[in-house]
Amino acid sequence: MSVKVGQKAPHFTMSTTEDIETLEHVIKLEDYQGKWLVLFFYPLDFTFVCPTEIKGFNSKLDEFKKINAEILGVSTDSVYSHRAWIKASKEDGGLGELNYPLASDITKQVSRDYDVLIEEKGVSLRGLFIIDPEGIIRYQIVSDLNVGRSADEILRVLKAFQTGGLCPMDWQPGEKTL
Repeated sequence: MSVKVGQKAPHFTMSTTEDIETLEHVIKLEDYQGKWLVLFFYPLDFTFVCPTEIKGFNSKLDEFKKINAEILGVSTDSVYSHRAWIKASKEDGGLGELNYPLASDITKQVSRDYDVLIEEKGVSLRGLFIIDPEGIIRYQIVSDLNVGRSADEILRVLKAFQTGGLCPMDWQPGEKTL
């Protein structure tokens, strides 16, 4: 499957940490209908670059929510691993409280559907997709494992899409569109 900007986002159903105690919450793409979704894939729990991204998106979550956007982090780890990582002490590399869910793509199917899976390693590249309220992919970036993304840049890009106008390079919220 080839994921393309301007096309419908591939359907997904995954278990999440939304209910951190029971881990019984299941999320579907349709649950985000009417909202923007920032869907980001990261390689593995208990690693080095991934927590910087996860915490970075968490620190900006209110700004995303103000513009009708939700965040969903995904890896091929289990929800049990996600929970252990969230609940682990900071001294043990724990994430601490998160205000958005992490989803488990333990079958690796969602990573395959979004073209971010490294099959031989069983982990995802750093893929990020902005999906509009109708379920259309409007933006995607995919990078190698060792460089994290910028929550500020994703906010800027999302706000640019929400203007509905033509936004030049380095456009900033509040500036005129073309």
